[in-house]
Amino acid sequence: MLERVGADELPTDAVPRLERRVARLLGKPAAVLFPTGTMAQQVALRIHADRSGRRVVAFHPCCHLEVHEQKGYSAVHGLTGQLVGDRHRLIGLCDLRAVVQPLAALVLELPQRDIGGQLPTWDDLVAQTQWARDHDAMLHLDGARLWEAQPFYDRPHAEIAALFDSVYVSLYKGLLGNSGAVLAGSEEFVDHARIWRWRLGGNMTTAWPVALLAERGLDQALPRMAEFATRAREVAAALGTIPGVQIVPDPPQTPLFHVHLAAEPHAITQAAHELLEQRRVQLFLYTRTTPSPRSCSFEITVGAQFDDFTTDEVRDLIADLLDRALANSD
Repeated sequence: MLERVGADELPTDAVPRLERRVARLLGKPAAVLFPTGTMAQQVALRIHADRSGRRVVAFHPCCHLEVHEQKGYSAVHGLTGQLVGDRHRLIGLCDLRAVVQPLAALVLELPQRDIGGQLPTWDDLVAQTQWARDHDAMLHLDGARLWEAQPFYDRPHAEIAALFDSVYVSLYKGLLGNSGAVLAGSEEFVDHARIWRWRLGGNMTTAWPVALLAERGLDQALPRMAEFATRAREVAAALGTIPGVQIVPDPPQTPLFHVHLAAEPHAITQAAHELLEQRRVQLFLYTRTTPSPRSCSFEITVGAQFDDFTTDEVRDLIADLLDRALANSD
């Protein structure tokens, strides 16, 4: 391939530039780009386990590693998962004190997506990470949505990340990229992570577009996260006035929250399809079941897409959704 490229416009510079930028933002010595968060997090836990000689890693029952990855941590890396706490609430210090097995690592997700984007208080978070230190367990942060969590703590990203030995952040989700993840930690940790990335087939020479999109997200979306969180609370307050609607958590702690509806899942899904066809608005990708077959929930993440809607318009859409679902159930 023969191509003339300006000295200041080499696309291959994008990946190392992004890695350095994220490392600085998180206050870590180094960082490495991965194609997926699934690969990044499993690699992080594998490294911590190999270093400690322990094979047990602990995490919340709704952790992505447990729920959405076909137990890759076990099948690929030979690790044992220890579920901590109740799936419907955040991990508490009392839950950690009940853990008796020596741990290679403790994984904490900020925010805990599957229970509505909930976050522990800063004091609770510090106490939990100190418990891990006291028990010689490494600490890994599932920070897929750390960008959205940071305004809640009103502390720099680096101060939050300093509680952890390794940190994973997503390059899409809140940053509106199309894929990618970054894993940050010490120089030695990142050197090992690069080796594992190669072993697992994640060393892509064509990753520079992912990095360029991530940089755009850091420039344009990251500065608006506090604004998005404020807007989420406004939207949630409006939705909470609709009979048959419950917000979790109420009020939202991040731009992400769950909307619980007093209607059957299939009826809500049918109503959502009708709204998409008739009003050209997609409200959600899928519903979540609840213990009651007569209710369900879906997730809202407030971002730049909400610039196109007033809060009253959002309330009207959800009210219309529920009315249609109840009519479909009759």
